[in-house]
Amino acid sequence: MNGFIKVNGKISVPPQNEAVITTSIGANIVSIEVIEGQQVKKGDVLAYISHPDLIQLQTDYLKMYNQLSFLEQDFLRQEKLYNAKVGSGRDYQQAKANYNSAKGLVKGLEGQLLLLGLNASYINKGEIYTKAPLKSTIDGFIEKVGVKTGQFVQPQKELFEIVNTEHIHVDLMVFEKDISKVKNGQKVKFLIKSVGNKEFEGHIISVGKSIEDGPKAMHVHAEIDGHFDNLILGMYVNARIIFNEKKEQALPLEAFFRDGDRLFVFSVSKETEKGVEFEPLEVLEKENVHGYISFIFKKKQNDTIAVAKSGAYYLMSELKKSEAEHHH
Repeated sequence: MNGFIKVNGKISVPPQNEAVITTSIGANIVSIEVIEGQQVKKGDVLAYISHPDLIQLQTDYLKMYNQLSFLEQDFLRQEKLYNAKVGSGRDYQQAKANYNSAKGLVKGLEGQLLLLGLNASYINKGEIYTKAPLKSTIDGFIEKVGVKTGQFVQPQKELFEIVNTEHIHVDLMVFEKDISKVKNGQKVKFLIKSVGNKEFEGHIISVGKSIEDGPKAMHVHAEIDGHFDNLILGMYVNARIIFNEKKEQALPLEAFFRDGDRLFVFSVSKETEKGVEFEPLEVLEKENVHGYISFIFKKKQNDTIAVAKSGAYYLMSELKKSEAEHHH
């Protein structure tokens, strides 16, 4: 028996298990290599892009890379002359500035090439990529393909959405009035109507630190105990967060018959070849939680007593019917 808070939520994953794939330059989609629902690994190619700007970036890099070699030699020569006191300080400083500036530009262009998945060492040999790959940044499944072959896409447009469902969890919204009752480690039981009547279990792993407006509620994250392939992101969840859990003597509601202020269960009084005979025993109610009533017997009973778990109203009606017939 326990106290619990009723909450709603949805199936979700941690932020680090979701990824959006974009491109850093405007380009045309040359080909798409995946479909929605397909499993991918980190580094797998999802699509290829191409554009004249892609070619221009590589030629600019190659030109600056080759120029850097010349500027480095000039800088070393001026440095040698300056140290030997036969060269001017102005020429030395100019050569040093030109070399450092070019070195910075080359590093910047290499960074842009890296973002596009292009190998600078390959370009240094005079080779030019005509297309660039778009690669997955995480392991997971393709949740959405947002482009078509031949389409021109702007920088930062969301082209693919990827989700890793290995660490799927429940994202619950707890109302402000109940927040003080929630803490890490508490048990959570939840139902998902779309997958049947199975009750899932989990435990709280993270309690939010801020309250959202409309509704006034806070995010609470619960890890699901076990692995279930039929759980899909976004599924709606009805949950109970359990607190003050304790062991009690209890029976389902249908095991009790209420007569005014008195409460009864039915115990086995006799077993014969014809069947089982029951008699009512008065009990005192303690708690009524989630379809169960915890109780104690009004008069102390043997620990091995057998009681009916259901059908109390039927048994009481049969008892009253029998008493009426006996009276007549």
